[in-house]
Amino acid sequence: MNIFNQLSVWLSFQLSIIFLLGIPFTLFLWSIKRRNRAVNKLLSIYWKISLLFLISLLLLIGNYKYALVITNISTLLMTFSVWFWNDINDELQEYDFSSSLITTTKVWRWALTFISLNILIQSFQNISCFSFINSSSCEIWLQPSSNFYLIIKNLFNFFFGANFTEPIAKFIGLLSLLIYFLGLIQWAIIKLPKNGRNSCFSENGRN
Repeated sequence: MNIFNQLSVWLSFQLSIIFLLGIPFTLFLWSIKRRNRAVNKLLSIYWKISLLFLISLLLLIGNYKYALVITNISTLLMTFSVWFWNDINDELQEYDFSSSLITTTKVWRWALTFISLNILIQSFQNISCFSFINSSSCEIWLQPSSNFYLIIKNLFNFFFGANFTEPIAKFIGLLSLLIYFLGLIQWAIIKLPKNGRNSCFSENGRN
């Protein structure tokens, strides 16, 4: 990868931490304070879906060869999850720009979409990394997970008194991936046919 691509990938991941984790966490707390059920439900669903992104970081730490594929699937699912629900979309459209929470949520959804597509485009510029993340040309994709690795390593050592290694990260990541997709399949078979694109955020009354 040339210097421009390296800088672009690095910047994409730095922005992704802000827009995939930082801003939605702030919006989630904000929606609780404002008691806005629509935004709260949207972010609750988003956090469930975003677990796949954390799993992909574990797989990157473990140098799983298809980790970048999982990363892209996770960002696309996260973006899909914030646009999918008809009842939430209808609720958000009823607010004007005077509602700072709703306006920020709308802007964040578009920013999330841009970040997700940007990561996908960056990935296709190094398409060989989809199937072999361990090659030297793909090293830049492994760097963003290094800080996450240090955090988990310290926590693992604190709670279990053992070293958190790359093989352990790979095992936990693959096991979590299996559980995640089983849950996703269950939702697609049971809940999706029943509720469709209705998130049911207003079952207990609207804000």
